[in-house]
Amino acid sequence: MGVLITLSRWIDALTEGVGRLVVWLVLLVALLSAGNAIMRYGFSYSSNAYLEAQWYMFSLIFLLGGAYALKHNAHVRIDLVFGRLSQRTQAWIDIIGTVLFLLPMAIGVIYLSWDWAKGSFLGREMSPDVGGLPRWPIKLALPLGFALLALQGLSELIKRIAYLTGHLQMTAEEQEVVE
Repeated sequence: MGVLITLSRWIDALTEGVGRLVVWLVLLVALLSAGNAIMRYGFSYSSNAYLEAQWYMFSLIFLLGGAYALKHNAHVRIDLVFGRLSQRTQAWIDIIGTVLFLLPMAIGVIYLSWDWAKGSFLGREMSPDVGGLPRWPIKLALPLGFALLALQGLSELIKRIAYLTGHLQMTAEEQEVVE
C-alpha cells in the first residue's frame, strides 16, 4: 500500500501544480475579455485571434481545473444526503462512484477524443476564421484534461481504499485523507 500512497501523493502534487497554473488563467481570461471589450467598443477594433484566445483559456480553465476541483472536494455532490453518512460509508460511495462512473467516463472521453486531437495536431489544423489561432492545441487539451481527471480519480481511489484499510485517516471537515 505504501507504493500506492506514494503514487497518490505524486498525482496530488501534479494536480496541485496544474491547478495553480489554471488559477492564473482565470486572471488572464478576465483581462483579455476586458481588453477585447475595450478595443471593440472603444476603438472599433476586433480580432478573431483575441476572441479565440479568450475561449481557449476559458476551455482550459475547465478542462485542466477538473482534477484540481476533484482533489479539493469542490465538485458537485448531493451533500444533503452524503454529509449525513458516516465517513466509511462516504468512502465506499466515493470508491463506487469513481470505479463505476468517473474512471470509465474519463477513459472513454480520452479514447474517443484522442484520434480527433491527434489528427488535428498532425494536420496542424488552423481556425477557419481570418486571423484565427491554431485549433490543434485546444483539441489536445481535451484528452489531456480528462487524463488529469482520471489520474486524480485514481489518487482519490487509492486514498479512500487506504482509509478503509487503516493506512490513512480522513479528516471530518474536508473529506481529505491525511496520514
